[in-house]
Amino acid sequence: MDEETRTRIEAAAFRGLVKHLQSRTDVQNIDLMGLSGFCRNCLAKWLKAGSEHYGAPLDYDEAREVVYGMPYNDWKDQHQAEASDAQKQKFEESKPMHAKIGVVE
Repeated sequence: MDEETRTRIEAAAFRGLVKHLQSRTDVQNIDLMGLSGFCRNCLAKWLKAGSEHYGAPLDYDEAREVVYGMPYNDWKDQHQAEASDAQKQKFEESKPMHAKIGVVE
């Protein structure tokens, strides 16, 4: 597979993941972190890191708006619930497995 095709496929997969997460507002970031070690904010950080690496920098708020589909504070006001003690505990226990943010080529 050539590099351009691979890049297009990976970009399509990223867009699909973002669209899915935008539709699943019932899934809290703290649950994503506890189960998978990454969340919407991590995706935004990867997007920001990639944008800087490839010379088209986005700031963190711009990257979060791409991932959330709206300004972060609007999403938070509309969809984020207060974390339970159990969610906080799972988050803390999973910290060693949380995603490392950076550019992967």
